[in-house]
Amino acid sequence: QVRLVESGGGLVQAGGSLRLSCAASGTIFNINVMSWYRQAPGTQRELVATIRSGDSTNYADSVKGRFTISRAGAKNTMYLQMDSLKPEDTAVYYCNAVYQLRDYWGQGTQVTVSS
Repeated sequence: QVRLVESGGGLVQAGGSLRLSCAASGTIFNINVMSWYRQAPGTQRELVATIRSGDSTNYADSVKGRFTISRAGAKNTMYLQMDSLKPEDTAVYYCNAVYQLRDYWGQGTQVTVSS
């Protein structure tokens, strides 16, 4: 069982920065893939960024060059550094982990970017 807890969301002006954190706990040996997703009102949840156990990363085109995903602390803590934020980045951001072929989700953290 994996428990994911996000933190770091909030309200920021356009052009500002936020750093999201996701802490994984439970009986974990190694989480192979961790990702950030986001969901704005009335839209489907979309993949923002992924990091794998070898530290390879992928980003959605909409956030490339502005967001940076990373892992630390025996790889069970994940971060999303968000710079040059835009109003269209406003959404609930979710942490996701794939562990032993199962998907786990956090409860989400709200990010609001004002224009």
